[in-house]
Amino acid sequence: MVSVLILTKNEEQDLPGCLASVAWCDDIHVFDSFSEDRTVEIAKAAGAQVIQRKFDGYASQRNAAMTIPSFKYDWLFILDADERIPEALKVEIEVKLRTCPEEVKGFRIRRRDFLGKTWLKHAQISPFYIRLVRRGYAGYHREINEVMEVNGQVVDLQSYFDHYPFSKGYQHWLDKHNVYSSMEAKRWMEEHEQQLHFSWKKALFSKDFNEKRYHQKGLYYKIPGRPLIKWLYMMFWRRAILDRRAGLTYATLQSIYEYFIVLKTKELISKQRSK
Repeated sequence: MVSVLILTKNEEQDLPGCLASVAWCDDIHVFDSFSEDRTVEIAKAAGAQVIQRKFDGYASQRNAAMTIPSFKYDWLFILDADERIPEALKVEIEVKLRTCPEEVKGFRIRRRDFLGKTWLKHAQISPFYIRLVRRGYAGYHREINEVMEVNGQVVDLQSYFDHYPFSKGYQHWLDKHNVYSSMEAKRWMEEHEQQLHFSWKKALFSKDFNEKRYHQKGLYYKIPGRPLIKWLYMMFWRRAILDRRAGLTYATLQSIYEYFIVLKTKELISKQRSK
């Protein structure tokens, strides 16, 4: 009924748990960016089909993975190795796909992010993701924090899938977001040079979640003092304080990430002006 696609790069630690959570599926594909650890060995031992491709970008890698010709089913669930599909979501997917109208081409699902054993219920900023799509009707754009676009109707599911972004420790999270912040700063410069227009109306009232987030992010990057604003927003508006120590830690890390973007953007602007 549904094929599963897992994207990997050196995921020997997290992949076993991910594979175990989709053991019910008889069509699992691992799209690997030439891992240097036991990722491929683990995937093959679990019965998954493995294809390797040199990594050339987040959106392009995901789009390439979705063109695998050997998928068994029309519906595709896309996962990262540090994510899991609980039993409740599996059951809901089975029910929904049996009665799914032809015009529906994707499903939006809430993701639960965890820090240790704590669900960041309040601290998590972007909980909704399109991960279950009908093949041939969806694709990714935006190279960093890539966005899924679906050519057709998208329906919300009620169940969750789980994400463990700190499974490899704080150092790994910081290293990854150091790279992300460089990409975000570069993207901001490109958007500024292209004089892209971001709409307050779409940022506040768009019915399309991804479009709404796109315009919110574009406008947000124009606001001074973003790191502090983000921390206050997460802690008190979104009530990350209710997630206790985990919420405080996550809000602080996200503010540090925002500060990285601010510093690197200023550095790029300075270099551009000095030319």
